[in-house]
Amino acid sequence: MEIYNIIAELCSEIIHFCEEDFFIRFSCVCTDEKNRIDGIIKEKIPGLFEKDHQVHILTEADLTDEFYETLMDFIKTLAEEQDYFATVRLIQILDKAVQDLLREMVKSFQDEEYSLVMNNNREQTGVGLLPRCGCDWERKGRLAHHYNRLDNFLFNLLLMENSILGELIDKHIFLKDHFFERYDETKKLRIAATALKNSKDFSIANINHEGVNYFQILYDEEKELVDNELVWQKICDAADEQADIVVFPEMLGNRRMESFVSGRLEELPEAEREKMPSLIVLPSYWYKGKNTASVLDKYGNVLCRQNKQNPFRFEYDGVGCLEGIYTSFMVNIFHYEGIGRFAILICKDFLTTKYLEQLMRCFKLTLILVPSFSTGSYDFVQSFDLCAHDDCNVVWINTCAAMEKGKESNFEYVGYVRKRIARSDDESQKLCHMKSCEGLRNGTCRRDCLYIEDICAV
Repeated sequence: MEIYNIIAELCSEIIHFCEEDFFIRFSCVCTDEKNRIDGIIKEKIPGLFEKDHQVHILTEADLTDEFYETLMDFIKTLAEEQDYFATVRLIQILDKAVQDLLREMVKSFQDEEYSLVMNNNREQTGVGLLPRCGCDWERKGRLAHHYNRLDNFLFNLLLMENSILGELIDKHIFLKDHFFERYDETKKLRIAATALKNSKDFSIANINHEGVNYFQILYDEEKELVDNELVWQKICDAADEQADIVVFPEMLGNRRMESFVSGRLEELPEAEREKMPSLIVLPSYWYKGKNTASVLDKYGNVLCRQNKQNPFRFEYDGVGCLEGIYTSFMVNIFHYEGIGRFAILICKDFLTTKYLEQLMRCFKLTLILVPSFSTGSYDFVQSFDLCAHDDCNVVWINTCAAMEKGKESNFEYVGYVRKRIARSDDESQKLCHMKSCEGLRNGTCRRDCLYIEDICAV
């Protein structure tokens, strides 16, 4: 729709011409200035207001040639006069006026495999617009005290700046209504996570390419069936716990796991299938320079495949070695009303501060799922705080298969959930620990771990 192109152009102008201190000053505009701004907007574009001066909620029938002509004439005047306060106020009014149109847009996006932005001038404006799903644990004034930028003043539109996104390519998946049916009813998002096992069915091979040491993963194909059955059992256990999401660690997948699990889900009787977790993040699988986690729904559909973007580096006998993966730059963002926006960051992606902040700032993430294969948790716990002041919850799950001799003490906990809580809640609930079983240290691991945590509305 042309209305979104116009809003994108307005946003682009403000972002281009206004410094951070402008947004601080706009947040403290005095009453006389507010009256002046609202007065001229009502005078010049009466179609944006009801008789009681409330913002008129637009329908497609309202978007006539006359409406656009009036709007564009006013925008031209604002640009000539460089009245940026009035321009931001106009953006705010349009953000509210299109709220019903955005709901209809969400419905159309839900029928697509993935979606792109609503405006077709993203390349020219450097701005992308999408409907902004609300989040039940997000503060109303989220970001206002941490970032000085335009989207602090928007509630219905998700504003994405290309300058923040950089080289990354975004795909947006709007999950259908009632996808998380239990959450809709209870306002509790139940997450299941498992360390899965204490052994790995792969070896590491080092290669030298153009003077750089790389490593690649070689799997033992004879173990695939046993691993697939174990993963399936964990999914069923998560279903028994009424989990909405189940998350597995990194690297413990295999080439047949996705089709195996998908097939099992498709074969279930409808009544049993409805009890399964709504979203399943399978263990990632390393193959031909890609480390990929498949994401399925309860019906066996593959919603996306998220590739790891940032290679892991380790030292062996004083020599550095880099994970031999290729960056695809593709990031999948899930949208759901009540939960907001969430993404999957595989291990090193979460620890790469620049990458994490790109996603946090561009998409205003409210939940991050972090599958990991790591010899310790310290760096991950440190990164949790980067998400805290943005009201973004984090689920991190490691695997006991990553434990190395001499580093057993690093595995007291194999996962954490970092949650936003209300001010009146117990502070200890901010960080929920997934304690490893006694069998990990005495050699009697039964592969039966499954951790359950609820992320609640605040």
